[in-house]
Amino acid sequence: MSCCGNGRRLLTQDPQAHAGAVRVDPSVYNSALFQYTGRTRLTAVGAGTGMVYRFDGCGSRALVDGRDVASLAAVPLLVRV
Repeated sequence: MSCCGNGRRLLTQDPQAHAGAVRVDPSVYNSALFQYTGRTRLTAVGAGTGMVYRFDGCGSRALVDGRDVASLAAVPLLVRV
């Protein structure tokens, strides 16, 4: 017969043993939402990741990786929301 004690035993083991189980990119925490205020379409390439961000027209929004925030903040007509 099983019991819940095994789960507790796993929780009390060395926390470093499971530290790599879930990896979260730190740049996710520094991501930012940008809105395009221009009239046409805009394509911008993030300097940090090389990711391409497309804005289809006025009011278009995109979530920008934290590594690209500084470079997209310098693009005219893009506003951090």
